[in-house]
Amino acid sequence: MSKRVAVVTGANKGIGLAIVKGLCKAGFNGDILLTARNEKLGQDAVAGLKSEGCKNVIFQQLDICDQGSSLKLKKFLEEKYGGLDVLINNAGMAFKHSATEPFGEQAEVTMRTNFWGTLWVCHALLPILRPNARVVNVSSFVSKKSLDQCSSELQAKFRNKDLSEEELCLLMGEFVQAAQAGDHTAQGWPNTAYGTTKIGVTVLSRIQARVLTETRPGDGILLNACCPGWVRTDMAGSNATKSPEEGAETPVYLAMLPEGVKEPHGQLVWDKTVQEW
Repeated sequence: MSKRVAVVTGANKGIGLAIVKGLCKAGFNGDILLTARNEKLGQDAVAGLKSEGCKNVIFQQLDICDQGSSLKLKKFLEEKYGGLDVLINNAGMAFKHSATEPFGEQAEVTMRTNFWGTLWVCHALLPILRPNARVVNVSSFVSKKSLDQCSSELQAKFRNKDLSEEELCLLMGEFVQAAQAGDHTAQGWPNTAYGTTKIGVTVLSRIQARVLTETRPGDGILLNACCPGWVRTDMAGSNATKSPEEGAETPVYLAMLPEGVKEPHGQLVWDKTVQEW
């Protein structure tokens, strides 16, 4: 039997680092791959965790915006472990409120990381999930807030249980084009690049869960989106209400759901509670 393995993206600091630590403390029985774009920062994070007693953490380089990087990670996992047991897509970014880049540029850059990057990792790694695997896509409460700011037509599309991945990708592309043209609000989109990308992550999770249920019905795989809350990180700032460790609680809870559990699956989960979409 191959050794169990978990992958956490964007894990050299903030919520990602706290998730790796949380998996370790929760007794994940296997290797935990702490992935990051920057090798030095990733190796330093692993060294710090090992000094705290997390002996089963290994660094693996991953740039989620580079499809080749995700495929390289897939090859490594297949060769060393024969599959994957836990995937936590945590890597993401947001421009500061004070950012001076044009909104169209912010939309394109944020979408590339938060939506397309997450999608590319999933395309590479979901096919090698083992039975009873757990997948957690880190979204945000801002996705729900942003959905409520969409036109009723867009809301209906994003709530449609039969929406396909291709249709979702087209919608995310339409938002970026509208943002670059400066008429996104006139077309019914919210005035937030980050929030719209996280609508994409939440809806993608609903679609992926549905597809897994259809294609691997007896394998007990659970996939969910979650909101860590407003967490004190470089991205959210120091005024946020939660520590990174508190932000990691729901992702770790979803990653450690015991074998045989059927729910939650395809849900947005916040403070360990399923949210209405």
